[in-house]
Amino acid sequence: MTVSDSGPYVNGGAESSTLPTDDGDIYVCQDGPRDAPALLLIHGSASSARSWDPLVPLLTGCHRVIRIDLLGHGRSAKPDDRSYATPEQARRVGMALDLVGVKHAIVVGHSSGGVIATALAEQRPDLVTALALINTGPSMDAFIAPAESAAITPSQWPPTDEQLRQFASTGFSRAGYQVPQELLGEMRAMTYHTLTATMQATREYLEQRPLPDRLTVLGKPLLVIFGEDDRRWRSSSAADYRAVPGARIELLPGLGHSPILEDPPRTATPLLAFTAVHATEAD
Repeated sequence: MTVSDSGPYVNGGAESSTLPTDDGDIYVCQDGPRDAPALLLIHGSASSARSWDPLVPLLTGCHRVIRIDLLGHGRSAKPDDRSYATPEQARRVGMALDLVGVKHAIVVGHSSGGVIATALAEQRPDLVTALALINTGPSMDAFIAPAESAAITPSQWPPTDEQLRQFASTGFSRAGYQVPQELLGEMRAMTYHTLTATMQATREYLEQRPLPDRLTVLGKPLLVIFGEDDRRWRSSSAADYRAVPGARIELLPGLGHSPILEDPPRTATPLLAFTAVHATEAD
């Protein structure tokens, strides 16, 4: 394991690590006290651990916050000869937590990151103590198909900033939202294969079985946060999660698909209330 900063992290400094695996290097970032309950944040498709940057400072007061760049994204490896199926991505996340010494964690996923969080809980129920899904569609029935003009073809790769902004525009509640430049850069650093393969993997996983059905069987505490003005997944579909016993649903008016970027404090409020109840089981 290669750590980018030197010296011990006794009580909360940021630490970036590159974890070698058989599928390629996985980038991990940790913030907050190392002896606090673990909170894992999983980003969505065409994104990276940096999408959580505005939210992390609001969480580190009482959590060991761990972020991962999924294989094919951000600062992790982007091989074209590995599977990007959702269960495989979840397996790699579990492996990364093992390597950094986490035995129990509350897992938070944004968008398709919530799908991977669910798969991780299916594979490693001992590891996942509770789940929080942020703007994660419960099934493909909730998906809002993008306009054809937003599509990017292989011949257009790597895309321009304008093409990326158009592609990402439905990720926010209002037109003209300025996507952070570093996120555009990391999207462009993906290969066309990793972009399309990861998005297809999410579709296939949801088509196999809706998330509420999977989560009901798991019996894990569940929080669902949804920006009401989501332009990728119908926010009314959040009600589908009520099929999960004890699920808590929080709708955020005026916010879209990415409340973690659009309004971090409003996103953190229900998340912290949820983790305060279940954090004693995470380490």
